[in-house]
Amino acid sequence: MKEYKILLLMILSFLATDLYSQSAIKGRIIDAFKKEPVEFCTATLYHSGEKVLLDGQLTDSTGVIEFKNLKAALYDIHIEAIGYKPLIIEKISVEKDRETTLGAIVIEEDSAALKEVVVNGQRIHTFKQVYKAEQFEAAKGGTAIDVLKNMPSVSVNAEGDIRLRGSQGFLVLINEKPVPGDLKTVLSQIPANAIENIEIITSPSARFDADGKAGIINITTKKGMEDGLSLSSNIQYGLPSVNDYSNLKTPFRYGGDATLSYRKSKWDVSVGGSYQRNDLAGRRVGDVYTIFDNRYTSFPSEGERSFRRFNYSARALVTYTPDKSNSFTVGFYNGQKIQYRRADIAYKNFKKDIHTEETLANFEYFNSNLVKKKGDFSLAHLDYTHKFKNKSTLSFSGLYEYAVLDGYTKNLNTSLWNYSDTMDYVLNTGYSPIHGVRGRLDYVLNIGKGKLESGYQARYQQQTGAYLYKEAVLGTGQYTIVPEFSADVSIINRIHSVYSQYSVVSDRYTYLAGLRYEHAYRIFNADQLEEPHTLNLSNLFPSLQLSYNLTSTLRAKGGFNRRVQRSTSNELNPYPEREHTETLEQGDPRILPEFVNLSEIGLIKEFNNENSVFITLYNQTIKNVVNRVNSVYNDTVLNRIFTNAGRGVAWGIETGVKLKPVKWWSVYLGGNLYHYQVKGTLFDNTIQVNNAALAYSFNTNHSFQLSKTLSLQFNLNYLSERPTAQGEDSRFISQCRLVNGVL
Repeated sequence: MKEYKILLLMILSFLATDLYSQSAIKGRIIDAFKKEPVEFCTATLYHSGEKVLLDGQLTDSTGVIEFKNLKAALYDIHIEAIGYKPLIIEKISVEKDRETTLGAIVIEEDSAALKEVVVNGQRIHTFKQVYKAEQFEAAKGGTAIDVLKNMPSVSVNAEGDIRLRGSQGFLVLINEKPVPGDLKTVLSQIPANAIENIEIITSPSARFDADGKAGIINITTKKGMEDGLSLSSNIQYGLPSVNDYSNLKTPFRYGGDATLSYRKSKWDVSVGGSYQRNDLAGRRVGDVYTIFDNRYTSFPSEGERSFRRFNYSARALVTYTPDKSNSFTVGFYNGQKIQYRRADIAYKNFKKDIHTEETLANFEYFNSNLVKKKGDFSLAHLDYTHKFKNKSTLSFSGLYEYAVLDGYTKNLNTSLWNYSDTMDYVLNTGYSPIHGVRGRLDYVLNIGKGKLESGYQARYQQQTGAYLYKEAVLGTGQYTIVPEFSADVSIINRIHSVYSQYSVVSDRYTYLAGLRYEHAYRIFNADQLEEPHTLNLSNLFPSLQLSYNLTSTLRAKGGFNRRVQRSTSNELNPYPEREHTETLEQGDPRILPEFVNLSEIGLIKEFNNENSVFITLYNQTIKNVVNRVNSVYNDTVLNRIFTNAGRGVAWGIETGVKLKPVKWWSVYLGGNLYHYQVKGTLFDNTIQVNNAALAYSFNTNHSFQLSKTLSLQFNLNYLSERPTAQGEDSRFISQCRLVNGVL
């Protein structure tokens, strides 16, 4: 009964604040060109003709400002927004117990008076970097991965593995909605032409999920911009490969996408779809050796390593705003990726006794390894927001997520000189669906000169997997199942979290402090385990963000937050998968999540509208570092195991520079240099780990406007070697040239 009374009291308090009449000034700040509300706009209130600040506000996505509890008098409102001309509304008359409505307050863009750094369409806000996808011509017709390659501190290797500040652990959001499944698969399904902005948030607040040890990448998709009906489409075709490496299949690159938008009155509707084929020709050259039972075995290899990749996607977003107080949004996204990875490799094995140097074996063979991976990803969400007259908001979001990872590995060994002479054949199959639901409730209230945000979220996710390892009985057409490599598994994650944060924005400074509490429960079960492995954790995740305007063109910022990198199904699954003829890969259900402390300080400097720079120093301290390490399974097979390797520490510096040496040439340079050290033990404390090295990445984007209808763009991306618990990952370089002409 007590709970019902509390709930009734809360409802009555909401209604009271909504209905109570008082003296106020209210308006909505609108972009003069786009006719859309302006977010992150600062509005400050003064007595008319005076300079003593009375109140200040920062607009959200609605652009609404409202000053309440005012005395009858004349007031001035100063409006400032990054990239817009400042506006002063003078001598606003306020009468007792009356609301003065200003209606639409139109502000104009002013490129000469930016208070943020703009880099080829990039806007660096106080606590996040925002990039417009359309600035990167070379990514058109590609995917989100192609756009991300151009971001500072983001590096992508040949297989699409993405790192932010040297780490593969980060949270990906689509329109601030978390996505399930393998991130590389999801990002490769999102067409570049459907992306409006990409936001890199390296110091997230407590409002966001604590997932992702390096931060958050939020992808904002396009919506209708103008009233009425519009259609945009794109077709892409890639030229033949410069080098096909004598691959079995000819690589192709082509695709297209289309978006249909309708915007009128209370409705904003957008639907779209895409198809893309993006093959990759390649060749592998490697050398591995093992020492096992006094035997030294070397198995150098060389041959084809290519990819055939197909992506499909469909998306829809509908927003209905019946009045100024209520808004409903329904969104849907579905994508599918199919990838074939072929590795036709010639091996030349050599074996000797390490004591006598006697040759024990010397033979050659051919391995044909074909991996098919299919990923389906679906996301559906419903959002509702209600805005009260006291400027507080109450919002609810419900999300359903579904993904399936399905595929096989066919591993065939034959004579190097006679491919029909089969030595052995192994077939791995795996089917792993993911179901997840989450619901969250958020309340935002203006208190004093700041804003208090609080909320609760419940998450539930279940992933099952059916993994089968079969060996062919030669000459019979039959298979035998290898039980120690085959299993049905189940992983359940339940997470409950609450948060609260308070922020203040003024002319000179901004600060935000918050705390998130999370209870996480994980259970891993398999049909071959006597009892399931469980993990039950309660943790606090504090966050702090500060920003101060040193001058009108120089801003200092700093931030701290604690985050978690949760274990994936691959890292938990203890049953080996035959990735290549010489490798098995398996996880550990006892593996612990990584906990990370992130700290950063930085400067953002604008020289003029054409030249700007930012620089950030950062530190990452990682507990329970997860690495994939190698052990010897037998003479010619390595066992790759995911395990906790110890503690990692990274110190780094990242920077981005925008220059325009001449009118027709725009240059963007971005780079990340960091020192990383990992210390710990492996294989039940039998091997000590202490590895450290410098690593770096850089990218550059050059745009040449040769005429009004002809442009040339050049991109270069480089990723150096990176230290690991057992050595280092290899470097990677890519470049792209694009000519874009309009007839």
